[in-house]
Amino acid sequence: MDQKKIGSFLRELRKEQGITQEQFAEKLGVSARTISRWETGNNMPDISLLSEIADYYDVGIPEIIAGERKSDEMNEEVKEVADAMSDYAGEEKTKLVKSIRNLSIIGLIALIIYMVLGETGAYERNTLFRYAYGYSEALIYVTVVMFPLYTTGLLSRLRIRNTGRSRIPGPVLKVMAFIAAFAVAALIRIVLSKIFG
Repeated sequence: MDQKKIGSFLRELRKEQGITQEQFAEKLGVSARTISRWETGNNMPDISLLSEIADYYDVGIPEIIAGERKSDEMNEEVKEVADAMSDYAGEEKTKLVKSIRNLSIIGLIALIIYMVLGETGAYERNTLFRYAYGYSEALIYVTVVMFPLYTTGLLSRLRIRNTGRSRIPGPVLKVMAFIAAFAVAALIRIVLSKIFG
């Protein structure tokens, strides 16, 4: 795949429509800088946007990927498959962003609790605050350990490999991942305390 050729083709299509990069970026909900990177061949459009770009320019996805117009029109079945792939990619991205957002919120709340209880010294005077302090500290470590599980897709791969009669439901798998993350966080804390005293 020749990214420079694809970029030139996308620039040619945009100019045929008589619109600026800013106008096209607004239609797609991306930045003008993103359009510029596509057209210079530095980056490629996200798979979830290919169908929308093809529809707007009235070309086929294979034409965009080839970086040139084809003499035959794209087969409708190929377009349906491309649309389905685009929808799937968009749904997966939405799920990942939602999971990371939730994890970030949990980590931020834990960090705020940890800092407030630590800075005020309240955890030293109250048993409940002491437990909250320790739990929030552990949760900060867990959040850090969970990020790579989500961003690298390791959690999804575990779910995919988990097939057959003894398939573990997704929520149970997430709980197991949190437990494993707690264990890893505890191990990290032990190692750090040994190293730094």
